[in-house]
Amino acid sequence: MLEYLMSAEFYQIMLFWVYSTILIGAALAVVTMRNSIYSALFLILCFFSAAALWLLLEAEFLALTLVLVYVGAVMVLFLFVIMMLDVKIKPKSGMSMYTKVGLFVALLMGIEMIMLLGKKLAHVLPQDDLVKHVKGHSNVKEVAETLYTQYVLPFELASVILLVAIVAAILLTLRKRKDYKHVDPETQVHVKAKDRMRVIKMDAEKGNYIGGDQ
Repeated sequence: MLEYLMSAEFYQIMLFWVYSTILIGAALAVVTMRNSIYSALFLILCFFSAAALWLLLEAEFLALTLVLVYVGAVMVLFLFVIMMLDVKIKPKSGMSMYTKVGLFVALLMGIEMIMLLGKKLAHVLPQDDLVKHVKGHSNVKEVAETLYTQYVLPFELASVILLVAIVAAILLTLRKRKDYKHVDPETQVHVKAKDRMRVIKMDAEKGNYIGGDQ
């Protein structure tokens, strides 16, 4: 029993259950939180936990892509859209709730990194892991062959759905404001020079002399 608890198989199974529990809990928080900023922060935690699970499966390309693209770029876009929607945040003295939730999410990310890479860096975990690909295995080649052959139609449909989501997010920000000056492009195209400029003849007048004796 003790040997099994110290084995690589038990360690990876334990990591799987820990990351899966965090992933499910964060996903539930994304859809149950009333505040959109909290949901975005927990969505970052979801992506990070999923990336940790992919590292356990030795899918390093997918894990790095999820962290770099989704956490580093897509979530920045989500937060930018939330700010464009004018989410009202009342200033408070001391540490705000947003800061506390952000620190909590960052703490869980740090714990995941330590649990996943701690023993790997210390060369304690054996090399014959629970999941092990053959030498020369390429994650990029396997993903490309599967994505652009077997799942090419769902891939194209997903791109269309993302395009619709981007257009919908832009339309949400287009609201009428009293302090916003709107110009109709059609009116600008059909304008004529005689409608924009008018020559007025005025009689010359003598102005007052300023700056010394006349």
